[in-house]
Formats: sequence, C-alpha cells, structure tokens
Amino acid sequence: MSQLAIANTDVHTHIPSHADHAYNPEYQYQHIQVNPVTVRIGAEISGVKLAGDLSSDVVSEIQHALLKHKVIFFRGQQHLTDLEQEAFASLLGNPLNHPSVPIKDGTAHTLSIDSRGGRADSWHTDITFLPNYPKASILRNVVTPDVGGDTVWANTTSAYAGLPPVLKTLADSLRAVHTNAYDYADHGVPHHAENTVENRKLFRTAVEIETEHPLVRVHPETGEKTLVLGHFFKRFSGLNSTDSRYLFEEFQNHITQWENIVRWRWAVGDVAIWDNRATQHRAINDYGDALRVASRVTIEGDIPVGVDGRPSQVIKNVKNQDISNLRSEEGRIYEKAS
Repeated sequence: MSQLAIANTDVHTHIPSHADHAYNPEYQYQHIQVNPVTVRIGAEISGVKLAGDLSSDVVSEIQHALLKHKVIFFRGQQHLTDLEQEAFASLLGNPLNHPSVPIKDGTAHTLSIDSRGGRADSWHTDITFLPNYPKASILRNVVTPDVGGDTVWANTTSAYAGLPPVLKTLADSLRAVHTNAYDYADHGVPHHAENTVENRKLFRTAVEIETEHPLVRVHPETGEKTLVLGHFFKRFSGLNSTDSRYLFEEFQNHITQWENIVRWRWAVGDVAIWDNRATQHRAINDYGDALRVASRVTIEGDIPVGVDGRPSQVIKNVKNQDISNLRSEEGRIYEKAS
C-alpha cells in the first residue's frame, strides 16, 4: 500500500475574500444565448459550437452562465469526439482523472459512463472523497434510451439559502467525512448485472480515501454558501452513526426539494456542464434493459473552505492498486494493450 498523490493543498487551498467576488449575476451576455430552464437552476445555451479553440470571450461567458445557473445544457454537439471534448474541457481548467475508475482507451481524461457497468442513480456530488474534488464536470451523451434515462440536478446553494436560521447556524458548524467506500453506481443495480461486480470492487478498493469537508463551503468565485453532502457522505465529525444519519437526511431532504431541481431529457449529442461545487445530481434508473452511454471529463477543483475559514482535511489516503494501465469501456474493465 502507498499514499495516493493528491493535489498539493498548499497550492489549491483558497480562502475566499470579498476581493475575489468579481462575479456579477446581472452581466449581459454578448456572445452566447442563455435561456433559463427554471428560476433556480439550469439554462440552455445556444449559438455555440463547442470546441477546443473557442475564443476567450465565449469561454468567459460560458463560465459565467455556469456560475449563475449551476448547470448548463448544449444541444446539437454531435461533432464532438472524446478528444475534442477533452480539448474543450481544458479551456475550463485542468482535467482531473478519477483515482479508482479507469479512463477510456485512446484518451487522457475521459470516463465512459455506460449502463452496462453500473447506474449512478443516487444523489451525489462528483468525487467528494477527494480534498480538491472537481469544480465542474462535462458530460456528453452518446447513446440515449428511447424512453427514460433523464438526469436531474439539485442546487445546493439555494438549498442552503432556504434553510431556517437555526439549521443554517447548525450547518455552519458541522464538518462531514466523505469516503469512496460508498459506490453510488452500485445503488439499485442487480448484483447479477454484467460487469458490475468487478467495477464496484475496483471503485472501493483501488484507493481508500476519506476527507473531512465543511458541510457549508464558501464558493470561491461567487462567495455564495453551498452545502457539501451527497452519498459519499460517511458521518459527521464528532457524532455517532445514528445522529449522523438523521442529520444527513434532514439536510439532504432540503437539497432535493423539487424547487431546487432541474431535469434534462437527453438527446444524442447533448452536453451538460455543472458546477460541482454547487450541485448534486443523479441519473434516473427508469429505462429497463436499454443502453445508456455518455462520456465525461471532470475539471480539478480547489480545497473547500468553511464559513469559519477552515479548509477541508484529508483523513485517510491509501493507494492499493495502480490503475494507470487499466481501461474501461462498454461497462467492462480491461488491461491496456502494450
């Protein structure tokens, strides 16, 4: 066993200050069209063909729309390949590979999200067991079921804003441990499903990572307070499992209220980008035995900071298996050909 290399916290810990908050929610877009899907979360962006050579003005407006609407959608991006998706993703930040899920062969950072290998039908924020969990994820639809297979996102910023004052005070004081021991893609999947046993085992055992995050983080770009929870949660620091589970359900229920949610019906070539610091999401497992495939690239985040100025802390960090020579596609894991 060895220590997994995790981002240098001295470099990526960022304590937000008022000077950082140049974000202006009233900004008027000049280069893209932004059409909100709901008032609290979600917008469809048009007038853009995603590529790795977009102008800085367009990229800046895409990033602004992402901060404002938390998840943004692009129709008609069938021209994108995995490598072109990676090139576009690099305009938004540094791609971050998953520590226990192999990438697709022929790519540097792309995960194949394939229903033959599991279904992520549980509310989660991507990879929160890492201290610098992703700031954003870019998902491109490849194969869509004829019926079902939508994804839903919840706004964890509006969820915090809607808490009663007494719960805000409690939330501000809590810290929570997140772990990869919980595999959301195992939730609700039949144990006889093809390829799922090996995938689940690798997810849980290739690394053992636990990180303590503040329940409430200050968003480094907007200054908003947002809840950090979801189903990589293990326990609240200082509380037993019973009390932790009770409080988890209380706060999680506030996050997933219908008013905080947007639902997207996929078409082939659709791209969704979400602010992983201000959302949770889940895939709806309502499409039977049909095939559902997407390609995902995630962007490295910074170390969360709580309202008290304390950053997240790594509690456990063990690497049990090197997955650099493994690849995953069509729901199965295999060794890369030399």
